[in-house]
Amino acid sequence: MVFSSLRRYFSMRPQNSKVQTLYDHCKTIFSPSGTPPPSSQALQKLSSILDTVKPADVGLKEETADDDRGHGFFGANVLNRVARWAQPITYLDIHECDSFTMCIFCFPTSAVIPLHDHPGMTVFSKLLYGSLHVKAYDWVEPPFVVESKGPGYPQVRLAKLAVDKVLNAPCTSVLYPKHGGNLHCFTAVTPCAMLDILTPSYNTEEGRKCTYYHDYPYSAFAGNAPVCDGEEEEYAWLAELESPRDLYMRLGEYAGPNIQH
Repeated sequence: MVFSSLRRYFSMRPQNSKVQTLYDHCKTIFSPSGTPPPSSQALQKLSSILDTVKPADVGLKEETADDDRGHGFFGANVLNRVARWAQPITYLDIHECDSFTMCIFCFPTSAVIPLHDHPGMTVFSKLLYGSLHVKAYDWVEPPFVVESKGPGYPQVRLAKLAVDKVLNAPCTSVLYPKHGGNLHCFTAVTPCAMLDILTPSYNTEEGRKCTYYHDYPYSAFAGNAPVCDGEEEEYAWLAELESPRDLYMRLGEYAGPNIQH
């Protein structure tokens, strides 16, 4: 009788959702200041939890790529697809506090999040479905800056290419404040969705402001930095932008399991 009652008790207890498990772990290991940093074991556990998350766990139904599959974002019949390409990226807010942000970006084919940064932040990303091209840089340290020579000449800073490839779901990646591609640009090869955990959250007063950039090839300002011959393609010059011209985003409604705070 006792064992039978225990089985009924445990079978009736609500099971934590994957989102709840993520939230609970993030709440335990992250702080608003980012210090002290979580242990490597705690970060590995977070990545392991993300590895298990599927679209259905966050209220998403996987979209299938249409006739664009195989054409990428430079495919045939471009003019016929302009209207569809104008569809916005959908942003789903799961949770935001000083310590961390949990959110989802849903991309239609060919949608772009322009080159931007995450200053002083660590970002865990899980590509839930689809394919996404990532181009990412890290700043060259110590900083190497070429000052503006007047109107029409931007101030640029040297960065090194960290990632330039297509990610295919499911996959988990991490970028850190100083390495891993803290400045990155996303382009959707197919419809796709990315679950992000950012820590600490953006905070302008704390110096964590999102800045957008334009990247110039190394040759555009050749002779200004000590880059060895044959390595030029690994570097680029980044100039700050006042506002992105190709960011089209809307706020959607998160439809996954609720989080118990």
